[in-house]
Amino acid sequence: MTQSNPDITAHSLKRIIGEPAIRLSGVDLTRDRRRILEDINFSVNRGDFIAITGPNGGGKTTLLRIMLRLIKPDHGKVEYLTPEGVVTDRLPIGYLPQKNMIDARFPITVDEVIASGLLAQSDLSRDQKKEMIASTLTKVDLEAQARQTIGTLSGGQLQRALLGRALISNPSILMLDEPLSYIDKRFEQRLYDMLREQPLSTTIILVSHEMSIVSGMATRHIIVDHTIRECTSHHHFIPSPCP
Repeated sequence: MTQSNPDITAHSLKRIIGEPAIRLSGVDLTRDRRRILEDINFSVNRGDFIAITGPNGGGKTTLLRIMLRLIKPDHGKVEYLTPEGVVTDRLPIGYLPQKNMIDARFPITVDEVIASGLLAQSDLSRDQKKEMIASTLTKVDLEAQARQTIGTLSGGQLQRALLGRALISNPSILMLDEPLSYIDKRFEQRLYDMLREQPLSTTIILVSHEMSIVSGMATRHIIVDHTIRECTSHHHFIPSPCP
């Protein structure tokens, strides 16, 4: 189970939750003369669990990649904010990309994939990193595959390895792009449990076509179809239109 930061008191937790962490202002993106995203104005707040859905090609993955600053918009800006509202260059983000964005021919092992989620953790000792890697391998049920290269994995195993990479550093923001793809029903339930176990201050942004359980966990529901719409009903969420 992910542990809360012991330095976060009840008072500071109350102050942090609800404060903006990522702010998009006037974001537009066009590719090959086709508008992918148009006039996106949207804030992600600390403690949000945002469920994102929408039609294929509507820009869901592109929106995540813009928020991660992997893609630069044609217009507009993406700002990262500290809990005090100060613009910053970096935020602790764990990212699970879609499996089809990973080159399975790359000669990297499962434990190396998971360990790559600690590259920014320069304050950790080698023993601490080894312990965290071992714990994460257990969490995503890949102990037996630790030294296998990713090209030998099934689709579900690779998805779990990428999930482990996103989770290992206990980031304050998790961005998960179709995390339910390829995994079996047994691990799907474990994934839901892991999300429920995240500290209250953790911000979760989850893209999925399967919203039956996710919709009950989310605090905000977003439709992305080149623009964005936020649904106000949490218990009757359907992909489109907003109820």
